[in-house]
Amino acid sequence: MGTFSQWICIIIFSTKRYVGIILFLIYKGSLSVFQLITACVYLSQYIYASFILIMEHNHCSACNGTEYKVYERCCPACDPGGFCLFSAYTTKCVPCPESTFTNKPHGRQICNPCTTCDEHLGLKTMKECTASSDTVCGVLEGNYCIDPYEGGCRAAQKHTTCKPGHFIKHPGTHSNDTVCENCPEKSFSDGSSTSCIPHTDCQSKELPTVKPGDNVSDSQCGEKNWAPLIVGIVLGIILVLFLVGGVTLYKSGFCSKKNNSSKPGKTILMTLYTQRLSIKNLPNNL
Repeated sequence: MGTFSQWICIIIFSTKRYVGIILFLIYKGSLSVFQLITACVYLSQYIYASFILIMEHNHCSACNGTEYKVYERCCPACDPGGFCLFSAYTTKCVPCPESTFTNKPHGRQICNPCTTCDEHLGLKTMKECTASSDTVCGVLEGNYCIDPYEGGCRAAQKHTTCKPGHFIKHPGTHSNDTVCENCPEKSFSDGSSTSCIPHTDCQSKELPTVKPGDNVSDSQCGEKNWAPLIVGIVLGIILVLFLVGGVTLYKSGFCSKKNNSSKPGKTILMTLYTQRLSIKNLPNNL
């Protein structure tokens, strides 16, 4: 499309040519009275339309600071919550339809569609849309924002799940993802805890190690072997019994010898007395 000045030149040239053709036909006598009247009517409408176009251009080119130039016409600067509506002869601001908004002064003919907080994008509605403000979306639990925008979020993503053998070094927030880290040696984790668990020390419990631990599972200890302990206890009891019996027998023999050795004269006298009685009891005829 050409500039406005080019269109003016075309209109003026076309008008002059149209008038020239009419005058030529009148001079030749080729036009009837009806045709002449019709041609004059068309010419007057053409000139009027051209005049209106020129006047509107002059009017719109002089838009003041509170107006916007839209399609060669001046539209008032609409406040947030409205838009510029064109009619046949005037322009005015009207409220935005439902589910649309404008949040700045403008001269546009439409309002912006309200944002929809999509759960599939990890979003939830924090503030409903109004005619003068857009919807504010927040982040669903278990997600973090990857596209922050004007106090809200336009897209989110699920927090990273730590794998077995890792622990959660920094839990995820609404603005940051989860940070995972490998478990140190001699510890394990299923990935859901904020620290790793030390392996069970079977040796310190005097248990046999059935399976050594790794970064995803604990050590497995066997059952305690009670046989050596039982044998030791039985042998200990037997040894104690032998010792007690030996000491008892030793003390009994020692006391008997002591009693006999302490009264030797009495023993001899008793022996002699017994022999004498035996002699007296012998028969006389012997």
